[in-house]
Amino acid sequence: MEWTDTPAWLVLGLAGNGLFFSRFLIQWIASERAGRSLVPRSFWILSLAGSAVLLAYALHRRDPVFTIAYLPNAVVYWRNLALLQRTRLRESPGEA
Repeated sequence: MEWTDTPAWLVLGLAGNGLFFSRFLIQWIASERAGRSLVPRSFWILSLAGSAVLLAYALHRRDPVFTIAYLPNAVVYWRNLALLQRTRLRESPGEA
């Protein structure tokens, strides 16, 4: 394991991992409360944030494997957020 990067970048990378992991906790809690499998909006927001931070870290490290792994993720996360927004607008047209 290499810990040779600057402390700020290590903290950023670890924060990205924390954001990315926290989405699973949010999904689990939401599902337990609903009594069924549920993927809340916050899951996609945390996915986007964690993925963006980890992509920045991968680019900083010049790591092609992790860069390629995190680069396309934003498309999926943004699309799910857009679908949720579209559904919300459709279900409550008077509130938009």
